[in-house]
Amino acid sequence: MSLPTELPPAEFDELLDVAEATGAALAPFAAEVDAGRSTGHETYRLLREAGLLGLLVPREAGGAGLGFAAYSRVLAVLGAHNGAAALGFNMHNVAIGSLCESAGTPLPPAAEAFRSWLFDEVVHGRKLFASATSEAGSGAKLRGVRTSYRRTEDGGYVITGEKSFVSLAGVADYYVVAARAEGTEGSGEVSHFVVAADDPGVSFGEVHNLSAMYGTSTAGMTLDAVTVPRSRLFLGVEGMSLYKLVREPHWMIAGYTGAYLGIAEAILRFTTDHVAASPRRAGSPVLQRELGRMSARLSAARALVAEAGARVDAARGSAGANAAVHAAKYVVGETGPALAQDAVRICGSVAVSRSQPLERLLREASFASVMPAKPEECLEYLGKAALGVNLYDATAFDW
Repeated sequence: MSLPTELPPAEFDELLDVAEATGAALAPFAAEVDAGRSTGHETYRLLREAGLLGLLVPREAGGAGLGFAAYSRVLAVLGAHNGAAALGFNMHNVAIGSLCESAGTPLPPAAEAFRSWLFDEVVHGRKLFASATSEAGSGAKLRGVRTSYRRTEDGGYVITGEKSFVSLAGVADYYVVAARAEGTEGSGEVSHFVVAADDPGVSFGEVHNLSAMYGTSTAGMTLDAVTVPRSRLFLGVEGMSLYKLVREPHWMIAGYTGAYLGIAEAILRFTTDHVAASPRRAGSPVLQRELGRMSARLSAARALVAEAGARVDAARGSAGANAAVHAAKYVVGETGPALAQDAVRICGSVAVSRSQPLERLLREASFASVMPAKPEECLEYLGKAALGVNLYDATAFDW
């Protein structure tokens, strides 16, 4: 199955080679960062220098112009080498992905100016973006956002609030912050603003001591009366964020699926290499069947990710595409831990040795279930799709 991409096949193959080389450069940092001996900031410097920040930016604006399917494939290549770096890198693309997909669509002057500015910052400035949506008690659900903003006399905005689990905290140059107008608590009218890391009033807490994915540099973020100009209102429109999410949820709920697919691929690769290192074990029909089952599970997950990406590229926002990305997120989230269990059974004590990468991969694979959309949310969405529920009704789900 060919994956849709704006790049000619030969150029896309070259890009995959760049991703593979970059992933190989990222790989040595995985264990050091996981153990807390490094911050992981070096990995994002490597991603900047590799020129990968503009993967999604349209070609006419200087980027690679990748679609969702091709991007997922690149992300899986990176994730197979360093899952935390791939997941952090994806946060950059989650923040800008929907804007990149608007390429070719005429926009009002303010929105056009915003789009041009952001593309220039990413491509020529090599600026890293991140998303700041999650809050304590509500996670990444937009209806639960308590961070608020008020308008200023000169047409700008003042933003106040607390964000939790902000990836790339202290690493990114800009953060796309979800906030609601003062007095609109509980409504679906949520807006997004671009806040610079060095804007007065912006501060970050200590990086969370996570059991895995420490390299995402995830921490709390405080916005203490942060003033931003109107030009940094996302696309120059207030109150449209939930509307956009309901209709085109692929970035929020499945943008990082490729990263976890890459981790699953790394688990199978390690297990296969471990068995192959012993001629006696490699010749065992029992172990051959075990590896065969692992390979089949991974192939099924990979095919579903490819299909979901192709559907998004062909008919973004359609009911079929939206259901497919939920299915892909669910299956990948189940496949990684399943392969991890197989790996433990096959590899034995090697699986839990801190001197081997498999122990880290086992922990990282389980994190897919805590990322939105969670497994039960994916299944609910798919069940409602099967029953013919109106998936574009924001009240049908707890967004």
